[in-house]
Amino acid sequence: MTVHFIGAGPGAADLITLRGRDLLQACPVCLYAGSIIPPELLRHCPQGARLIDTAALDLDQIEAEFLRAEGLGQDVARLHSGDLSVYSAVAEQMRRLQRHGIAYTLTPGVPSFAAAAAALGRELTVPELAQSVVLTRLSGRASAMPSRESLAAFAATGATLAIHLAIHRLDEITATLTPFYGADCPVAVMVRVSWPDEQIVQGTLGDICGRIAGLGVERTALILVGRALAPEDFRESALYNPDYTRRFRA
Repeated sequence: MTVHFIGAGPGAADLITLRGRDLLQACPVCLYAGSIIPPELLRHCPQGARLIDTAALDLDQIEAEFLRAEGLGQDVARLHSGDLSVYSAVAEQMRRLQRHGIAYTLTPGVPSFAAAAAALGRELTVPELAQSVVLTRLSGRASAMPSRESLAAFAATGATLAIHLAIHRLDEITATLTPFYGADCPVAVMVRVSWPDEQIVQGTLGDICGRIAGLGVERTALILVGRALAPEDFRESALYNPDYTRRFRA
């Protein structure tokens, strides 16, 4: 049997990949993060599939479900929100599967920062404004940040920041970033992007805290910060310049 880790995307049921959908349809067992996975995705599971909501399970209990499926020779679809490459808690599950000699695959999903950029109608990298995107978070109860990966260290680069899992510390974030980006730097708080109840609050480092006050935003929010969010005068990329010689154009 094989455990198929699947990135479910940012929320909208139709943002799962075709490969992810096909794996869901093929697996008789599905473990899913019920606290953040749209229930519509479970309709892709075959009739009679064993569906296990992992929201209330610890890692030992999840491992036990993998072992139970292995004993029955049943493939497992392990459905996670967003994309598996960041903040998915997949690494420790894969390590346990390796100990048992259980095969697994990873199918990527649409990451939340990409869905947020699409919802804003923006490109996060703009020539000579920002050419890097930093995906980061703050230290929390689940795990601490490495000392070298401070928000101030990333801010010093001027890159576009995509700050996860930290909406409850927005005051601290704006205070840290303002000396580097300026109080007029654009900010977007993206709440449950692509879900039916999506909220987008735009402002600046100087006023964003006031703009979201009273909205009750406590989780499932991504904070984007950077000049690329509101570009005005910027140099166009040379990629499509008629004087730019490239292999595919004389």
